[in-house]
Amino acid sequence: MTNLRYRARDERGFNLIELMIVIAIIGLLIGVGSYAWQSMMRSGNEAAAAQTIDKIRVYQNQYAAKNRGKFANFDELIRSVSLDERFAGERPVVNGYTYSITVTEASGAQPAKFSVNADPQGEGISATGNRHFYTDSTLSTIKFNDTQPASATDPSI
Repeated sequence: MTNLRYRARDERGFNLIELMIVIAIIGLLIGVGSYAWQSMMRSGNEAAAAQTIDKIRVYQNQYAAKNRGKFANFDELIRSVSLDERFAGERPVVNGYTYSITVTEASGAQPAKFSVNADPQGEGISATGNRHFYTDSTLSTIKFNDTQPASATDPSI
Protein backbone atom coordinates (compact mmCIF):
# COMPACT_ATOMS: atom_id res chain seq x y z
CA MET A 1 0.00 0.00 0.00
CA THR A 2 2.75 2.43 0.85
CA ASN A 3 4.48 1.69 -2.47
CA LEU A 4 1.37 2.82 -4.36
CA ARG A 5 1.35 6.15 -2.49
CA TYR A 6 4.96 6.86 -3.39
CA ARG A 7 4.34 5.96 -7.05
CA ALA A 8 1.34 8.29 -7.19
CA ARG A 9 3.45 11.15 -5.80
CA ASP A 10 6.25 10.57 -8.33
CA GLU A 11 3.90 10.68 -11.32
CA ARG A 12 2.54 14.17 -10.58
CA GLY A 13 3.94 17.26 -12.35
CA PHE A 14 6.37 17.59 -15.26
CA ASN A 15 9.43 15.53 -15.83
CA LEU A 16 12.64 17.15 -17.10
CA ILE A 17 12.12 16.36 -20.79
CA GLU A 18 8.59 17.81 -20.86
CA LEU A 19 9.84 20.96 -19.15
CA MET A 20 12.68 21.35 -21.66
CA ILE A 21 10.26 20.95 -24.59
CA VAL A 22 7.97 23.64 -23.19
CA ILE A 23 10.92 26.03 -22.69
CA ALA A 24 12.14 25.36 -26.26
CA ILE A 25 8.69 26.13 -27.68
CA ILE A 26 8.48 29.37 -25.68
CA GLY A 27 11.96 30.35 -26.91
CA LEU A 28 10.95 29.71 -30.51
CA LEU A 29 7.82 31.84 -30.15
CA ILE A 30 9.83 34.69 -28.62
CA GLY A 31 12.37 34.49 -31.46
CA VAL A 32 9.73 34.67 -34.18
CA GLY A 33 7.78 37.35 -32.33
CA SER A 34 10.77 39.63 -31.83
CA TYR A 35 11.62 39.50 -35.55
CA ALA A 36 8.01 40.39 -36.45
CA TRP A 37 8.05 43.18 -33.83
CA GLN A 38 11.23 44.72 -35.29
CA SER A 39 9.79 44.55 -38.80
CA MET A 40 6.58 46.21 -37.64
CA MET A 41 8.52 48.98 -35.87
CA ARG A 42 10.61 49.68 -39.00
CA SER A 43 7.49 49.92 -41.16
CA GLY A 44 5.83 52.25 -38.67
CA ASN A 45 8.92 54.47 -38.45
CA GLU A 46 9.13 54.68 -42.25
CA ALA A 47 5.46 55.63 -42.57
CA ALA A 48 5.86 58.28 -39.86
CA ALA A 49 8.99 59.70 -41.54
CA ALA A 50 7.28 59.98 -44.93
CA GLN A 51 4.27 61.67 -43.36
CA THR A 52 6.50 64.05 -41.38
CA ILE A 53 8.49 65.02 -44.49
CA ASP A 54 5.22 65.85 -46.22
CA LYS A 55 4.07 67.94 -43.23
CA ILE A 56 7.34 69.88 -43.18
CA ARG A 57 6.94 70.63 -46.90
CA VAL A 58 3.45 72.01 -46.26
CA TYR A 59 4.68 74.03 -43.24
CA GLN A 60 7.51 75.52 -45.32
CA ASN A 61 5.01 76.64 -47.95
CA GLN A 62 2.84 78.24 -45.26
CA TYR A 63 5.87 79.98 -43.77
CA ALA A 64 7.00 81.23 -47.21
CA ALA A 65 3.53 82.61 -47.94
CA LYS A 66 3.69 84.71 -44.75
CA ASN A 67 7.35 85.75 -45.04
CA ARG A 68 7.87 86.97 -48.63
CA GLY A 69 9.10 83.69 -50.03
CA LYS A 70 11.69 82.97 -47.36
CA PHE A 71 11.98 79.50 -45.87
CA ALA A 72 12.63 78.55 -42.24
CA ASN A 73 14.75 76.16 -40.21
CA PHE A 74 13.22 73.77 -37.68
CA ASP A 75 13.26 76.23 -34.78
CA GLU A 76 11.48 78.91 -36.80
CA LEU A 77 8.86 76.40 -37.95
CA ILE A 78 8.23 75.42 -34.33
CA ARG A 79 7.61 79.06 -33.38
CA SER A 80 5.56 80.13 -36.38
CA VAL A 81 3.55 77.18 -37.71
CA SER A 82 3.37 74.85 -34.70
CA LEU A 83 5.78 72.14 -35.83
CA ASP A 84 6.20 69.56 -33.05
CA GLU A 85 8.78 70.67 -30.46
CA ARG A 86 10.68 67.38 -30.84
CA PHE A 87 12.12 68.91 -34.04
CA ALA A 88 14.13 71.57 -32.19
CA GLY A 89 17.78 71.88 -33.19
CA GLU A 90 19.91 71.29 -36.26
CA ARG A 91 19.45 67.52 -36.72
CA PRO A 92 16.53 66.31 -34.59
CA VAL A 93 15.89 62.60 -34.13
CA VAL A 94 12.21 61.68 -34.08
CA ASN A 95 10.73 58.15 -34.29
CA GLY A 96 14.07 56.63 -35.21
CA TYR A 97 14.83 59.04 -38.06
CA THR A 98 17.34 61.89 -38.20
CA TYR A 99 15.96 64.94 -39.98
CA SER A 100 17.98 67.68 -41.65
CA ILE A 101 16.86 70.80 -43.42
CA THR A 102 18.87 73.01 -45.76
CA VAL A 103 17.63 76.51 -46.55
CA THR A 104 19.14 78.62 -49.36
CA GLU A 105 18.32 82.31 -49.38
CA ALA A 106 17.24 84.07 -52.58
CA SER A 107 20.05 85.65 -54.58
CA GLY A 108 19.74 87.58 -57.82
CA ALA A 109 17.50 85.62 -60.18
CA GLN A 110 17.49 82.52 -57.95
CA PRO A 111 14.50 82.15 -55.63
CA ALA A 112 14.88 80.87 -52.07
CA LYS A 113 14.71 77.11 -51.69
CA PHE A 114 14.81 74.37 -49.09
CA SER A 115 15.41 70.63 -48.93
CA VAL A 116 14.55 68.15 -46.17
CA ASN A 117 16.08 64.71 -45.61
CA ALA A 118 15.00 61.95 -43.23
CA ASP A 119 17.55 59.19 -42.68
CA PRO A 120 17.12 56.12 -40.44
CA GLN A 121 19.34 55.72 -37.39
CA GLY A 122 21.63 52.72 -37.41
CA GLU A 123 21.97 49.91 -39.92
CA GLY A 124 21.40 46.19 -39.99
CA ILE A 125 19.49 44.56 -37.14
CA SER A 126 19.38 47.72 -35.02
CA ALA A 127 18.09 49.87 -37.89
CA THR A 128 15.01 51.95 -37.22
CA GLY A 129 14.05 51.96 -40.89
CA ASN A 130 15.38 50.93 -44.29
CA ARG A 131 14.34 53.82 -46.52
CA HIS A 132 15.75 57.35 -46.79
CA PHE A 133 13.34 60.18 -47.68
CA TYR A 134 13.75 63.57 -49.39
CA THR A 135 11.68 66.53 -50.53
CA ASP A 136 12.43 70.11 -51.52
CA SER A 137 10.71 73.34 -52.53
CA THR A 138 10.50 72.34 -56.20
CA LEU A 139 8.80 69.00 -55.57
CA SER A 140 5.22 68.12 -54.77
CA THR A 141 6.14 64.54 -53.87
CA ILE A 142 8.44 62.64 -51.53
CA LYS A 143 11.46 60.84 -52.96
CA PHE A 144 13.01 57.72 -51.41
CA ASN A 145 16.11 55.56 -51.67
CA ASP A 146 16.72 52.18 -50.04
CA THR A 147 20.52 52.29 -49.86
CA GLN A 148 21.70 55.89 -49.40
CA PRO A 149 20.36 59.34 -48.52
CA ALA A 150 17.65 60.24 -51.01
CA SER A 151 17.84 63.11 -53.49
CA ALA A 152 15.66 64.81 -56.10
CA THR A 153 16.65 62.22 -58.74
CA ASP A 154 15.31 59.23 -56.80
CA PRO A 155 11.86 57.71 -57.46
CA SER A 156 8.75 59.07 -55.77
CA ILE A 157 6.75 57.18 -53.19
